Amino acid sequence: MEYKVHPLWHFLEQTYGFEQAFRMFKPYEGANILPKLVDKNTMVVTMPLILSNTNYVGTHFGGSLYSMCDPFFMFLLMMNLGKDYMVWDKGAKIDFVKPGEGTVTATFHIPNSEFEDLKELLKKEKKTIRTYETEVVGEDGKTVSKITKDLYIRRLV
Repeated sequence: MEYKVHPLWHFLEQTYGFEQAFRMFKPYEGANILPKLVDKNTMVVTMPLILSNTNYVGTHFGGSLYSMCDPFFMFLLMMNLGKDYMVWDKGAKIDFVKPGEGTVTATFHIPNSEFEDLKELLKKEKKTIRTYETEVVGEDGKTVSKITKDLYIRRLV
């Protein structure tokens, strides 16, 4: 299998921009997940509580809380490492801390030093697994859930 961005995603991103392409992705559209690329190292994702992301007891559906966090560390790595590297999700964990109500927010940030460290490491090793963490916070600033993502990163050339 060749590793590359799917042609549909490439078209959507080139035509409408990164953020709008995600908003057109049906699972994100349905849950009203709104990603914003702040800079090349940071994404902020929000999700207001609406009927289509509400669970049986009226708080945020756990699957939507995870979905709003699923791909963004991978995308930051892909954008910053470039086409000479492969990035795949290896594993994930979500810890539900308290019910999510109102608009929830997750911030994804990877510093430049991490990209530099990865490139240096992958000159010696062909692959590595890195762990990244973020929290989903409510409007009150309190933690709703904690997300841990394990990413497989491989040098292609």
